[in-house]
Amino acid sequence: MSGRWLSIVGIGEDGRAGLSDAAIRLIDAAELVIGGRRHLDLVGDTPGDKAEWEKPLEATATTILARRGTPVVVLVSGDPFWFGAGATLARSIPLEEMLIVPSPSSFSIAAARLGWALQHVTTLGLNMNGFTPLIRRHLHQGRRILALALNGDTPRDVASLLTAVGYGRSEVIVMEALGGSRESIRRTRAEAFDFVDVDPLNIVGVDVIAGPDARPIPFDAGLPDSYFENDGQLTKREIRAVTLSSLRPGAGELLWDVGAGSGSIGIEWLLAHPSNKAIGIERDEDRAARAMRNAISLGVPHLYIEIGPAPDALRQLPQPDAIFIGCGTAAGKVISACWTALKPGGRIVANAVTIESEADLLAAYYAHGGTLTRLSVERAEPVGSRTTWRPALPIMQWVAQKPLGGA
Repeated sequence: MSGRWLSIVGIGEDGRAGLSDAAIRLIDAAELVIGGRRHLDLVGDTPGDKAEWEKPLEATATTILARRGTPVVVLVSGDPFWFGAGATLARSIPLEEMLIVPSPSSFSIAAARLGWALQHVTTLGLNMNGFTPLIRRHLHQGRRILALALNGDTPRDVASLLTAVGYGRSEVIVMEALGGSRESIRRTRAEAFDFVDVDPLNIVGVDVIAGPDARPIPFDAGLPDSYFENDGQLTKREIRAVTLSSLRPGAGELLWDVGAGSGSIGIEWLLAHPSNKAIGIERDEDRAARAMRNAISLGVPHLYIEIGPAPDALRQLPQPDAIFIGCGTAAGKVISACWTALKPGGRIVANAVTIESEADLLAAYYAHGGTLTRLSVERAEPVGSRTTWRPALPIMQWVAQKPLGGA
């Protein structure tokens, strides 16, 4: 293990008693032991110095690097690379200089207590402010979820969310201080949640049961229009599904949703993969606020909204992998700015409903190539006692991919 001066040791609620002899030797030989206050208390007295994590966690890397070449131990909960600090440190310190000694993660312990096959369980980290809505995406009949809580209020927040969206009959299991002497496991229905004094260190388990008014979020593009609060500025379901197909979301990619309206395109882009990012550009503050409400209610609170008119609002934004433009006024200038900003190999999709904006798409098509498609949708609606087809406004859609050469 020559050159591995930094050891990252996972520790559970049972402290030293749960550590291997090798882990204990590393801790006792360290000149510096770093961890949260709870971790340091769990490990007890050590010959070397002790220090608590700094905030943000990245700041601790500076302290650690100052001891480079001397034995340092960092204590973390369970598995350092499972919602742990290992990945944070690996961004600053080469892996070749580290020795990783994991312990069972809290999810592993929770699954063992419940008898749930972990490979079939959805695992989530709700341990950041505002992350509770992330569970919304995974609420489907019969699914099982394990979520790392932010604090003692998280189980109640989860139960309230479940009840609000039609899953109040779901079983909520609150597992506190797993693996230690204070371990506690309590169960209730979401709609009947009344637990108090929940330990801040907890895992929330959910055995999902859908009620008659539940609204699951499907895994394909094209959510029902009724899922979105809107003022009429909404890309309708059928057109939205085609648009997402044309945008071709890829894991970890960034979308600009220019003229975000109700936020539906950006929201469905984020739902396509948990690592995706989206920025909605919207000049109207009321619509921007509405888009954020929709994002939160549909489980993607990480949608970012830039308020301002395009193309001016685009200038300081990170370079996108894909762009959607809901064409309005000045569409030609917006398309030109977006094409310039788009990454080489990136995709651009623009929808037009007016003759004027169609002309801008035709110009873009001649300038950059791609495809033009005319989309028309008719829905059956009543006329008196009978039924007829009611056509929606036709859409012209331009789709293009920027050459890798960047032209």
